[in-house]
Order: sequence, then structure tokens, then C-alpha cells
Amino acid sequence: MAASPRVRAKRPLRADRRQKQRRDSAGERSLEPDDAPFVKGQWFPARWPYLILAMLASIGAALAVATRAPSWPTVAMFVLSIGGVSCLRRVHDEAMDRTALGKSMATALAIVLPLFLFGVAMTRWAHRAGLEWDIALAAMVCVSGLAAVYLRRQPGVMFAAFIAIWSAAGISHASLVGIVAMLVGLIAAVLVSREELAQEERENAWRDAQERIRTRAQDILADYEETGQGWFWETDRRSQLTYVSPAVADAIGAAQDETIGRPLTALFDMGDTGREGERTLMFHLSARSAFSELAVRAAIADEERWWSVSGRPIYDRFDNFVGFRGSGTDLTERKRSQENASRLAHYDSLTGLANRFHMSRSLETILGAPQEANRACAVMLLDLDRFKQVNDTLGHPVGDELLKQVAQRLERAVAKRGQVGRLGGDEFKVIVPTRVGRKVLAELGQEIIHSLSQPYSIDGNRVTIGASVGIALSPDHGTTSEELIRNADLALYAAKDGGRGRYHFYATDLHADAEARAEMEGDLRDAIAKGELQLFYQPVVASASEQIAGFEALMRWHHPVKGWIPPNLFIESAEETGLIQQMGDWALRQACEDVANWPESVRVAVNVSPIQFSNPQLPAIVTGAVSRAGIDPSRLELEITESVFLNDDAGTDAMFAALKGIGVRLALDDFGTGYSSLGYLKKAPFDKIKIDQSFVRGATEEGSRNRAIIASITSLAHALGMDTTAEGVETLDELDLVRMHGCSHVQGFIYERPLSFDKASELLSSGLAAVARGPQSSRAPRNTMLRKVVLDHQGQLYNGTIRNLSVTGALIEGLWNVPKGTIFKVHISQEHAVTCTARWSEDDRMGVEFAVPLSRDHKGGIAAIQLPAALQAQAQNVEPARAQA
Repeated sequence: MAASPRVRAKRPLRADRRQKQRRDSAGERSLEPDDAPFVKGQWFPARWPYLILAMLASIGAALAVATRAPSWPTVAMFVLSIGGVSCLRRVHDEAMDRTALGKSMATALAIVLPLFLFGVAMTRWAHRAGLEWDIALAAMVCVSGLAAVYLRRQPGVMFAAFIAIWSAAGISHASLVGIVAMLVGLIAAVLVSREELAQEERENAWRDAQERIRTRAQDILADYEETGQGWFWETDRRSQLTYVSPAVADAIGAAQDETIGRPLTALFDMGDTGREGERTLMFHLSARSAFSELAVRAAIADEERWWSVSGRPIYDRFDNFVGFRGSGTDLTERKRSQENASRLAHYDSLTGLANRFHMSRSLETILGAPQEANRACAVMLLDLDRFKQVNDTLGHPVGDELLKQVAQRLERAVAKRGQVGRLGGDEFKVIVPTRVGRKVLAELGQEIIHSLSQPYSIDGNRVTIGASVGIALSPDHGTTSEELIRNADLALYAAKDGGRGRYHFYATDLHADAEARAEMEGDLRDAIAKGELQLFYQPVVASASEQIAGFEALMRWHHPVKGWIPPNLFIESAEETGLIQQMGDWALRQACEDVANWPESVRVAVNVSPIQFSNPQLPAIVTGAVSRAGIDPSRLELEITESVFLNDDAGTDAMFAALKGIGVRLALDDFGTGYSSLGYLKKAPFDKIKIDQSFVRGATEEGSRNRAIIASITSLAHALGMDTTAEGVETLDELDLVRMHGCSHVQGFIYERPLSFDKASELLSSGLAAVARGPQSSRAPRNTMLRKVVLDHQGQLYNGTIRNLSVTGALIEGLWNVPKGTIFKVHISQEHAVTCTARWSEDDRMGVEFAVPLSRDHKGGIAAIQLPAALQAQAQNVEPARAQA
């Protein structure tokens, strides 16, 4: 008993739900009958069988009670009248599409004339005393009444029928009063007919309006179906279709009636819809519950089309489930848009590779694997070398095409070994799942670099770039995606610092390098803001006259705490961070202002980085600096490296032409150490070639090929009408060598180290003459040390200490006042003894020259002072033991 209230409380809710979903059979559909008895626009019905029966019955009854048979003319009129009304169907069909005149004639022929003949025949029969008048009148009343019923929708025709049948009496008796009454009745009939017609038109209009209101929803739904924007369906209790829109039937290649009786699911390809969609639809159908916007794939063989289907159960007035009714819309374009949006969210739109978000998700999935063994992976970060220069010189469309080709090459190189993605710009990422050995990763890194470094052909341009790779491994170098990415990024910086075009594995000391780079960048920005950068000037001397022809402006930085910062460190940082543009512009202005204070014959050379050279505003910057200082443009010399020719295009030629048009001189710096060929010398308007100091260094040594290279460069410059400057000359024999081979200018410590502006001005104040000061010849690099040795002189042993050592000699102390030329045998180690000769002696020190130069090992060290292999192995085993202790 306690459960009854709860049950009764739930029933209204269920009843309300079903009341809303109940099928209304009365108003569900408006069906038109196949053969309507009256169609709008008709003047008379297509048939009136009961009228014919009434006429025949009237004639039969009259014969039965008549005292005398009708005359033959009367019989003929009866036959004509019966025949006329019997032809109503044929006359109706002929007059259906006629004009008003045609319909009037048809009315007269099929209705008025037969009824008139019937009335005349009856009155003639009664008038000749063969039939009682009450019988005749009853027959006429019966026939006219039935005619009125059939013609009720057309009052005018109905009155015409009445007049036709009853006017016969007046005409038969030749009664003037009867005829006048008939005329009055005719006039009244016309007036009444007009009024009735007007009333009928108003009623028809009202009914049409009500019909439109009643069927408005159905018309809207029908129009909605016809537009193709949506469709409707209905099933019975077994989920079999009882209705489906024609558009859906056409889409699946079936007639509409063929779909009736088929399961609702036959409209869909449940295999491609997915298990989740299939379970959801089947669940709702079996549970008889409503569903909304369920995505299903249409059962269309050669086309991928998706529909969004909604439906609800319907019940009859007795709460019996009778099926489902619902609608559907085309979801194809929306689904494609969603897939496209999803792809854009996970893939790079330019290259088609996975984007940063997708690669991060993939890496987190690997690192979050349930099994620890499955969390091992390797991350490679790639950065394209010289890509920015391609973008700046050839334009972004070429850069975009280059990135596409890089992505294709990268995918081919990695293949199935890992996943490739683009992080943005010229940065790419490779994830190699599972544990892979360093050797395999090194080979993959080298293969990637080799593949990406091959020339590209883009719109007729030959483009060459490089790539640097940083590698980090999990779990060795981190167990989270943030750690791995950070450490791979540090390894990438190390690869770029090592000369680019190489790969580098992460090491723990890279953190310190990264912090040092960040500190360097911050300090350099402060130095630029505070004006701590300075220009120093190194003289460039004419070989023939030994007169100062000019200076090369060299940037220097004195840190307030760290002191002098090596130029190679802060210049490299400036190029990486883009500060080189700002620093280069300042150097141009400052050098022009300084050279304006010196004699007119003195020039100043300023280095221009490839980044500056790619700036379209460089000619304007140079022009402004020259104009502001008020100097002749020829006193400014711009030193440009070969790297600007990596992308030999019209932009490079235009820049050279613009700079040459200003009137400044152009010098090719570090000649022979770049990446280009000699082809650019044919068209580049250089005034000078600078021979890199790497060719000067060691040129005086026996068997060196550098002297031949110097001779070739100077001969080439002479043939092209260019000056030459030998850089890095430090000894007198190097000076003699470059002079002998025809170098027009010399620059190096042999004349002067870089000077501040004040020191350079002071030097010029004493004249332009330059004096060479320096050692006669260069010596091999020496290692500073304190090493005890034994010297043997004619069997007499002496103890000594080597202070520095090279492959050709040593500085030894411990023996006093040794005569020059004394020969010793020096025991450098237990395994090595070498004969030497004393070349000089001062107090307890002497310099000795080895009779046979010492050899170097594969690492570049002097083999005589290295530990034996057995001792090195022992030392390597001892060090870990000490660390553990």
C-alpha cells in the first residue's frame, strides 16, 4: 500500500511526456481523395445517376396510373430528355477547359434543354387528359429537387434548371400570366444567383485562408524538404520506415516507395559511423527514448556524406508506442570544416607536418606510458642555417617553398623511424620512440644534415642552406617533456656554436653555456644602451711606401666588471640575437666621424655583416653616415665576406650596384675561407681582396702550401685590377714573403696592434710612416710546463727543468752560463730522449733546438710527454676508485 502513492505520483509525468509525443490521427495529414465529386471551377457535376433514375421512375409511375398513353411527340420528348441527361459525363469532360461561353452552351445542351423537354412532355401528357395533374406535378417536383441537389454549388445553373422544367407549363397552356411570372422568377433568379455567387466566393476565400492556415506547417515542412536543407522520417513500432523524404531516397539510390518497410538503420552505413554512434542509435531505438543530432554516415556507395539525425518516440491516444518520428540535416560540410579545423589545430598548414601542439601531445603520450620501458625516446630539434638570409633576399614565397621541400626531405630521411613536426619558422622536431643507441641517433642526425644541406631549386634560384641538430634522450636527459625540450634546445645551441651543420648530444655542462649566453646577451644590450662599445683602429700599410693608407675599424667592449670581452664572443652573440644590425649602424657612423679628423689620404674600413648587407636600407644608412661626417665617400671602405653570395640573385647585384653608386670602396674580406666559387668576382665590383690570416700563418715554414695560395690570390687580384691586403702579418719573414708575392697592403702586429681613436690620432700626428717591429720568424706553438728532465753531456748528467716545450725546441733552466752550440741529450721521459743544441743562454736559462722535431699524437699533443698506454689505463681506473672513496 505504501508503494501506491509513489506510483501514482509518477504516472502524471509519464502521461505528460506521452501526451506531448502522442500521434494526432485527425490532423496528422491532409489527404486529397483520388476522385473528388466537385472540382472548383465546374458549372455542373460530371454525373447525376439518381436524377436519371428519378426521371425514369417518374415516367414509369405515370404510365402505371395514366388513363391514356402519351402521344408519340411526347414519347420523343421523354427520350430526348433522358438521352440528354445521360450524356452529362461526356459534355462535362469536353466543357471542363472551355471558356465561359463554351460552358454556357454545354449547360444549355446537357441540363437546360433535357429538363425543359421533360417538363414539356409531362405537361402535354397531363393537358391531353391522359395523366392527372398531381402526378405530373409530383414528377416535376421530384426531378427538379434532385437537380437542385446536384447543382447546389452553382445557384445560377440551379435556377436555370428550375426555370427550364417549370416554364414548360406556362408555354404549354400559353398563359400570359404564367409567362410573366416565369420572367419575373428568372430576373429574381439572376439577382439571387449573383448574390449567392458573391457569397460563395467570400466563403471560398475564407475556406482557402483557413486551409492555408491549417496546412501552413505542412507546406513549410514540404518547402523545407524541397530545398534540401533537411529531411524527415517516420517508423513503426518495429523501427521500419513508414515515411522518408524523397531527397533521402534519391541520395541512397532508391525510389521513395522502395524505402518504405525497410529498417531505419538501412539509411546509414553503420560500419563507418563508428561503434559509438551505432551503439547510441540502437540504444535509443530499443529504449524508445528521444535522441538529438546524432552523427551517422549515409549509406551512399561512392560518396562520403554525413547526416545529423534527431528523433522522438510517438504514442497513440491509448499510450501505445507506435514508432519514431524525426528529422535529419546534412552534416557533411560541417564535419569537413570540423576535420579541417582539427587538422589545422594539430598540423602545420604550410608543410602538412605535425605542429608544435601535436608533437607535444605525442611526446607526453610516450613519456606517460604505463610501462616504464615504453617511456624511452629521443628528441631531435633542428634549426635551418642561413634560412633567414633566404627569406630576406629572395622573399617569403621562396622561403615558404623552401620549407615545404625541407619538410619532404626530412620525412624521407626519418621515414618510419620517428615522427616529424614543424615547431614554427625554420625549427623542426623529430621524436624517435623506444630506446635507440647513440650511434644510431648520430647516423640519423648526420643523414638529416646531409639531406637538408643539398642544393634546392626554387623558381629558378639555386638555394643552399644547412641544418644543425640537438639531441636529448629520455630518461637519460629528462623524464618530462619540458626537460627534454629544454635540453635538446641546449644541445642545438651547442651544435650551432660548434660551427653549424653538425649534431650535438645534450651534456650537463651545456646549462652553464646557456646561462653564459643569456648573461652575454643581457650585458651586451646594456653596453649598447650605455655606450660602452668602442672602435679601435689597426693600421693598413702600403707595402711599397710603408705609409699608412688607412685603418680597419675593429669593435671592442670593455665590461665594467669583467674587463675586455673577446670580440669573437660578443660579435657571435650579436649575430644570434640580431643586435649586430644596431651595432653595425653605429660603427659606420662612428668610423666616418673619426676618419673626418684624419688626413684626406687616410681611409677607414668597416666590416659589414651579412645581416646588414641583406637590409634594403643599407645604402641609405651608408649615405647618411658619409653625409653627416662630411667626408668623401671613397674614404669609406666596406669589408664584405663571401657569405653574402650564398644566394646569388638579383638582390645581391642590386645591393652592390647601389653601394658602388654612392662612391664607397668595396673589399672582399677573408677571401678563400667562404662557401662560394670564384664566379662572383666576374661581376662584383670589388676594389680590394683581403687575404685571410690563416693563409699567412705558417706560410714561411718549409713545405707550406700557403705561399702558393698567396701568390695565386695576388696574381688574380692584379689581373682583375684590385688591391690586396695580407692580414695577420706578425713576423719580418712573413712581411718579406707577402711583399715578394706582390701584396699591395699589409695589416698585422708587425706594424701595430689595434689602437684607440686617440692613440691612432697621435700616431698620425707624427706622420704616415710605419715601421715594422717584430720577431724575425715565427716559432711553433709552445706548451708551458714545469717538467724535471736529465741532460747528458758527454756522459756527465745534469738536472734541469723544462719551462716551455714545442716540437722544435724547449726553454730549460737549471744550468748556468752554457756556451752557445753545446750539445746535450735530454731525457724527457723514460721512453723518450732527444738530442738538442743550445742556441742561447742567459744566467740559468737556455734555449735549445731539437735535432729531430718531436712528433704529435692523434689529439695534437706532444707524444714524448704523454703517459704510456698502460699507465693511462691505470690512471683511468684509479680516478673512479678515488671518487667512490
